[in-house]
Amino acid sequence: MTAEVAVLGAGMHPWGKWGRGFVEYGVAAARAALADAGLDWRDVGAVVGADTVRGGYPGYVAGATFAKALGWQGARVTNVYAACASGAQAIDTARARILAGLTDVALVVGADAAPKGFFRPAGGDRPDDPDWLRFRVLGATNPTYFGLYARRRMAVHGDTVEDFAQVKVKNAAMGALNPRARYRKRVTAEEVAASPVVADPLRLLDICATSDGGAALVLSSMEFARRHGVAEPVRIRAVSTVTPRYPSAVLDLPDIATDSAVAVEPPDEPFRASIARAAYEEAGIGPEDLSLAEVYDLSTALELQWYEDLGLCGEGEGAKLLREGATAPGGRIPVNTSGGLASFGEAVPAQAIAQVCELTWQLRGQAGERQIPHARVGVTANQGLFGHGSAVLAVR
Repeated sequence: MTAEVAVLGAGMHPWGKWGRGFVEYGVAAARAALADAGLDWRDVGAVVGADTVRGGYPGYVAGATFAKALGWQGARVTNVYAACASGAQAIDTARARILAGLTDVALVVGADAAPKGFFRPAGGDRPDDPDWLRFRVLGATNPTYFGLYARRRMAVHGDTVEDFAQVKVKNAAMGALNPRARYRKRVTAEEVAASPVVADPLRLLDICATSDGGAALVLSSMEFARRHGVAEPVRIRAVSTVTPRYPSAVLDLPDIATDSAVAVEPPDEPFRASIARAAYEEAGIGPEDLSLAEVYDLSTALELQWYEDLGLCGEGEGAKLLREGATAPGGRIPVNTSGGLASFGEAVPAQAIAQVCELTWQLRGQAGERQIPHARVGVTANQGLFGHGSAVLAVR
């Protein structure tokens, strides 16, 4: 049995601040994906919804919520929540059902209606919840965490605020070409430097916004794709959903305890690097085979970290890779051809699915002005709170 599944359809609801419910965004994305696949909703045997904790009870059972909105037709349903990795886990769940022979066609949907400002923990007092504690004990919002990571890169690798600004410049230029992006305006390094400081050293234009949006994929078995007349579909060859190994030498919020690595030898490989390695090993390819990558640029500094964790360059060489133009269109390995979170903002359960939508369009040659010539292999990467790895590797 092949370990690949076909991507027959990809669809998105444009990102923005629309002020409507997440169901509307997800249904629009699902219908777009079904139309792209040339399938009817009744052809779908399984629905996997990436949950949103901001949508009330319907958000916690997103799969069934979307199935009801599309019209009950008896499909199997699964609901998945893994913070920013929810979309990748939803893809993995759908892929597993297909490879197990339990369904021929699966619909994966994620959507969110985000609050203004930074994300807060769900309501109520929960002293055993690390996410609640980091707000109550530290007052540490997500931008605080991004700023600490940026300071670490500056101290350890010599990155500069000018390097961080160039990530925004690059991604905004690509987002300006993407009709689904929220922010479609090029920016200059001077504009980044002039924006207000949010979490030193990061400024407003270094940090992604919170957004509304939705994304969906129609996945199928390779046999079904051939019967459907699609001889050479984009194929998902690997999905990584690994967790960290003890001890973690680089602390990630919401963990706020003492670094265990002072007493226990840390593993040879940090968590984020292990996410990509697991995907490469499953797919039987390496970073040298990539045509492009979509990474979770919660901040400009975090994009540079992903360059190293994906193996696009050596440790501490992310800024050098950026300066050389390697991660821009026309470079050796373009990163965030969609415009990234810099251009979209976060719609948490939709984001990892949206990354695969971008890979799909690029590998098909359907990305318009953003198109990377001869794209054949792409990878996505992000990290969900509480140790959720997320990487999807697609090929054509």
